[in-house]
Amino acid sequence: MGRILLRNISLDGRKCDIHVEGAVIRKICGAGSACPGTAADGVEIVDCTGKTALPGFVNMHTHAAMTLLRGVGEDVSFSNWIDRIWETEKKIDEEYIYWATKVACIEMIKTGTTAFYDQYWIVPAAERAVREMGLRAVLSYVHLDHYDREKAMAQRRECEELFAESSGWPDTVGFAVAIHSVYSVSEEQILWATDFARTHGLKINIHLCETEQEVKDCRARHGASPVKYLDSLGVLGPDVTAAHTLWVDDEDIGILAGRKVTCVHNINSNMKLACGYRFRYNEMRDAGINLCFGTDGCASSNNLDLHEAMKTAALVQKAWRGDPAAMPLDELIRMATSNGADAIGINAGKIEEGRLADILVVDTGSSFFLSNAPFLANFIYSAHSDCIDSVICNGEFVMRNRAVPMEKEILAEAGRILKKY
Repeated sequence: MGRILLRNISLDGRKCDIHVEGAVIRKICGAGSACPGTAADGVEIVDCTGKTALPGFVNMHTHAAMTLLRGVGEDVSFSNWIDRIWETEKKIDEEYIYWATKVACIEMIKTGTTAFYDQYWIVPAAERAVREMGLRAVLSYVHLDHYDREKAMAQRRECEELFAESSGWPDTVGFAVAIHSVYSVSEEQILWATDFARTHGLKINIHLCETEQEVKDCRARHGASPVKYLDSLGVLGPDVTAAHTLWVDDEDIGILAGRKVTCVHNINSNMKLACGYRFRYNEMRDAGINLCFGTDGCASSNNLDLHEAMKTAALVQKAWRGDPAAMPLDELIRMATSNGADAIGINAGKIEEGRLADILVVDTGSSFFLSNAPFLANFIYSAHSDCIDSVICNGEFVMRNRAVPMEKEILAEAGRILKKY
């Protein structure tokens, strides 16, 4: 890793220089006190006049390799959709996961994501792809036994083996445990996965209260909502990230807050599959729950653009509440950055001295930024993610001037893989 000096860049409305050394933001110098550094000193000086710095986005719920599953289930119900997904996934292999995850990394880089929390199959192939693309990720092993004990035992063995292998991963990629959902995983397996994660200090993620039917079925089977059921098993805690949490009542919210569970809003996926749209943001925020954004996988959301998700989430929240002040700009950007970074335990999500150097360089030289509106208003509501000119992750450029290294070659190889399916 080298040294980078982002010169004359705008940060929080002021001009400054940002000095990156190794993986860390070493110094931020204000206007009139430029950070020292020359090319002769081995510093790469980047003129950022007309550009603004933002923290890299943290996508808190993905199934990255679903980039090659777009269109598998269009205009169908959730139950029909997920059956198609599970059937299709029986055919995928390591090569598929590797190239599909590389495609996902390209898409996330180009839309501003520098770290993501993934839940998908054949984790070693995904790890290799993420490492080579230069992003951060937490990759979780998925427990999904469909109440089949033989499958459950096999998944336990594989989880143990992969955890052991993960000790050799770089510090930019973490290992976690996923419990797919209360409707697809046996109680015995839920308890085993939870105990394994806690024994080894791993984070846990789960799909939770994604559909109204899930809640109804759980009440019929266990006499409680999914939240209450998991709490009765001792699953919920500050190490848990729950994706969706769309169909929750006041008591559920109180439990999630009390257990310090992080909840992830996946607006585009929820609306496209007609799961719902009334995410109880105000109630969860006011209860003290850490709230983040996710895109879900491309088979349901169709893209991994967290910038788009921010705008959609805010517009929908304002509309169904009849409140134009709902989900304000400062809360939106925290949900996309620092809240996620805190949840997965990385020192990122803010541009400050000592933080990890995960930085977006936003080009403001377009019509979208001409007005005197606050920068975040123009960025989120007016511009599109292609205003993100360059991306730094872990102190290294992973995109410059909208160009991601080997993009064309990766897309061509992924296209070849797709022809096999």
